Amino acid sequence: MRTSHFPRFTVTCLLLTGLHGSMRAAGTARPDADGLAHRFSPPAEELVAGETTFHDDTGQARNEVAVVERASLGTPQSADANRVDRPPATPAAPSRPNLVFILADDLGYRDLGCYGVKDIRTPVLDRLAKEGVRFTQFYANGPECSPTRAALLTGRYQQRVGGLECAIGSGNIGRYDDAIRLRATHDLGLPASEPTLGRLLKDAGYATALFGKWHLGYEDKFTPGAHGFDQALYCVGGGMDYFHHLEPTPQGPQHVLFWNGRPEKRDAYFTDLIADEAERFIAAHRDRPFFLYLPFTAPHSPFQGPDERQPHPLPDDSPRWPQGKAPPEVYAAMIERMDTAVGRVLAALDQEDLAKRTLVIFTSDNGGTASARPTGLRGIKGSTYEGGVRVPCIVRWPGTLPAGIVTQQVAVTFDLTASLARAGGVKLPPGRTFDGQDVLALIADQLPETSRTLFWRQRRGENTWKAARDGALKYVARFEGQRPPVEGLFDLDADAGEQHDLLASRPEEARRLRGLLAAWEKAVAPVR
Repeated sequence: MRTSHFPRFTVTCLLLTGLHGSMRAAGTARPDADGLAHRFSPPAEELVAGETTFHDDTGQARNEVAVVERASLGTPQSADANRVDRPPATPAAPSRPNLVFILADDLGYRDLGCYGVKDIRTPVLDRLAKEGVRFTQFYANGPECSPTRAALLTGRYQQRVGGLECAIGSGNIGRYDDAIRLRATHDLGLPASEPTLGRLLKDAGYATALFGKWHLGYEDKFTPGAHGFDQALYCVGGGMDYFHHLEPTPQGPQHVLFWNGRPEKRDAYFTDLIADEAERFIAAHRDRPFFLYLPFTAPHSPFQGPDERQPHPLPDDSPRWPQGKAPPEVYAAMIERMDTAVGRVLAALDQEDLAKRTLVIFTSDNGGTASARPTGLRGIKGSTYEGGVRVPCIVRWPGTLPAGIVTQQVAVTFDLTASLARAGGVKLPPGRTFDGQDVLALIADQLPETSRTLFWRQRRGENTWKAARDGALKYVARFEGQRPPVEGLFDLDADAGEQHDLLASRPEEARRLRGLLAAWEKAVAPVR
């Protein structure tokens, strides 16, 4: 195995690779005139890869490749859970990168200038793409909010957790059988017993903060603080009035803005509040490594531009709540304000001279709704067609990743979890693995694009969407109650828009992908 030339850290992760795919030709990442390798610190521990098996939580074997770590970490630093004033400068600089993960909500694949939109201005994110790596075949782990967020924080398929294959409904509603069962026992959410990214990085010595959308459980035991976040200003549910911070529920409007687990009153547009807190956090933690998770609610409904504040909250029957009916100019204004907020975060890094030692990631939790700009992809949020799960992704890491690169490497949300864990020197608990691949190591080491095998499943009511991608082939199935499934097989290299169904002409490939999907479903059966 080639030894990675990342800065010093360790990780335990699971590489999910295609069983039948082939290596693409190298060429997505190129060194600059001076070469990149000399800017990487040699690793202090050796990472070893060997043929092994894909294990489910009962130890059942599957075909995979595992990467194991061979070194322990130092003693974690303590973390302050309260807001602090800007500390005095010290000469010591963090030895590990700061980590900033920015997540948009329902952002369509083409909704940024650097991805082709013409009528939405996103100069900050366009510049970030020029300074880093832009992915063209990046996927969300789920076609809805809560599933992808669970996969991001656990680094594993969300199906393993149970109850989080569908977005939690407003007011803490379970929307399919497992979720309904867990809601009845007050267990609908991401358990604190799960080793999540916030907790792992906190234990590795990082200051941690979340400002934005949580959507991983309404109960007190599921708060961000229970998952290792020192500070958290968050919308607890799926969406809220951007100014009055209420969400409609069957019991009537509920206040859903919280600070460190307690209801919080603020008088500002939520996108701006996220940037406000991010600026303060960066300034206060410039002398120690930090993990800053910024899950914006934009451009999720309700559709409210930053200049549309009204004296009273939106009524529950306002036309601004339905997700697929945004006024185009308002939808654009919401994305543009998020772009401005991202610019404020990047400017704060520049002001503290932290940009060169900060890894910044931007992506979306799922594909766009019918309100998104046309993508040329089939389907929207909620489906496992490309339009429901293919999303923008931009990564900047000065001195480690090349700038101005566009890559076709197939990747998915929880791959970034593996990369963040590696960058932060995370040590996983014994027996724990990530399902994701450290995709940033592939880019940094200028390795060829690798084929992937990835899976999706989304449930709501009696309906289930499934998909499996192996190499360029993708199988999609939709189940509605007891009806026969609606299926399709597509070659994404030739048909990214999934317009030409190959099911009849390549039945053996369809059968093979169904078999892979069935084996995966057995492997990721929920633990509760």
